[in-house]
Amino acid sequence: MAASPTQIADLTWYDFVERVKANPIVFLPIGSVEQHGPHLPLATDTLLPQALATAVAERVGGLVAPPVAYGYKSQPKSGGGNHFPGTLSLDANVLIGLVRNIVNELVRHGVRRIVLFDGHMENQWFLVEAADLALRDQAMLGRDDVKIIKLGYWEFITKATEQVLFPDGFPSWELEHAAVMETSVMLHVRPDLVRSALIPDGPAAAFPPYDVYPFDTGPIPDTGVLSSAAAASAQKGEVVLAQVVPDIAAALREAFGPE
Repeated sequence: MAASPTQIADLTWYDFVERVKANPIVFLPIGSVEQHGPHLPLATDTLLPQALATAVAERVGGLVAPPVAYGYKSQPKSGGGNHFPGTLSLDANVLIGLVRNIVNELVRHGVRRIVLFDGHMENQWFLVEAADLALRDQAMLGRDDVKIIKLGYWEFITKATEQVLFPDGFPSWELEHAAVMETSVMLHVRPDLVRSALIPDGPAAAFPPYDVYPFDTGPIPDTGVLSSAAAASAQKGEVVLAQVVPDIAAALREAFGPE
């Protein structure tokens, strides 16, 4: 089987050296090991950003680093909660240090344009900290030509695509955990991992506008899915990729500028 031209893990170090000479955009997918109901795998938040980052990399001549497969603790209002079996999470300082370390290693080997491609909502502020600290590290070494972009792919979904996904109304991205969008994209990119017969169809979770610790798990559906996934389809997943991938590619070309 031929090595993928986009996956760093598939390259030899000789290949890597040659590819980095062209100053490619390097994508670091960052996900989680988190419950996604009875119908989606624990690796959903890693599989989706890896698939989307690969599709975008193919458009911009980029490279995709091996993903960070663990993420910050699942939160009850956006992921069901860290108490669900199989949810294996990192403390904030561990995630920050890990991503900072990987960014510094990429830069050490000549990479200057990096995308932190997030697939797990709870990661986002810790990726900001990792990027900030890595840039500080590089500044201390006299490198001022490094640019890092952090994004969550769901933030690129347009109102028109939302209407396709949610013709009866959009619940919120927090309540969309393991629901229509993620299930649809998984049905499109990895249908072999979706237990279609177990897709849940229950009412959306209702949370108060504040948090109490220890958290009251009562409002969380037993499935861990925060709103119905019954309307998911592979066709909707295809629509998401058809819109999001070129839009992310265009945004990155503009943000990074010429090579």
